Amino acid sequence: MSTIAVLGAGKIGESLLSGLINAGHATEKLLFTERHQQRAEELTERYGVRNVDIADAVGQADVLVVSVKPQDIEPLLELIALLVTPEKLVVTLCAGLPTELFERRFAAGTPVVRVMPNTPMLVGEAMSAVSAGTHATDSHLETVEEMLGSVGRVVRIPESQQDAVTALSGSGPAYFFYLVEAMIDAGILLGLPRAVAAELIVQSAVGSAAMLREGEGHPVIMREGVTSPGGTTISGVRELEKHGVRAALIDAIEAAHSRSVELGAKHRSGPSEADD
Repeated sequence: MSTIAVLGAGKIGESLLSGLINAGHATEKLLFTERHQQRAEELTERYGVRNVDIADAVGQADVLVVSVKPQDIEPLLELIALLVTPEKLVVTLCAGLPTELFERRFAAGTPVVRVMPNTPMLVGEAMSAVSAGTHATDSHLETVEEMLGSVGRVVRIPESQQDAVTALSGSGPAYFFYLVEAMIDAGILLGLPRAVAAELIVQSAVGSAAMLREGEGHPVIMREGVTSPGGTTISGVRELEKHGVRAALIDAIEAAHSRSVELGAKHRSGPSEADD
């Protein structure tokens, strides 16, 4: 069993640790780094996993999971660049950052796998997309897929599609939360208590997602199944179309994609999509 070190135990890093433990990964084979002592102590008490310094994490682990905010990547790379060897597998969860950024900083031949997870990892329902860097093999990808399978579902894609994934599923939960918030507010406007409106909408979202996952049909067909001629639903759908909700969602996802490209562009060595 590989030793895994999570470099940066924020919400996503903690969720991964929790998922690995729940999947049967031995706690003695897990490490994490956390600069805030109080949080480090809380995580160790909660999961029984050791908090170590950066050098120890890199030295002891077979798999290094980089889970820091993109703006914090340079200080981390400065600390570990000379410590990482090609025997290590580097897994980056940093939104927008290309594998070549890590490959340039580490020893030649170091395998890097890029991952775009999302926050439902907190409840074991993440959607993660994985992409191989120049030196990552199918075996490396399988290792990462098994690791992330403990906290949700995983798809394998070419790295050229990662910015699109970031915009769609990486940011996707925020769009759903935004819609749910608006629907709860509508329930309150119609006279329902907030708690009742929230329970109605959240359970409706859970049930609808379950129907989609179980392959009940294309979303259009499923929506038509709720939309009776001359009924209440078609009246609501007409207003959504009148206000351009569909177009607004597409524009939002395109904007998120552009921002992801922009975040990664400064870390690419050659011409980027942002230069086109």
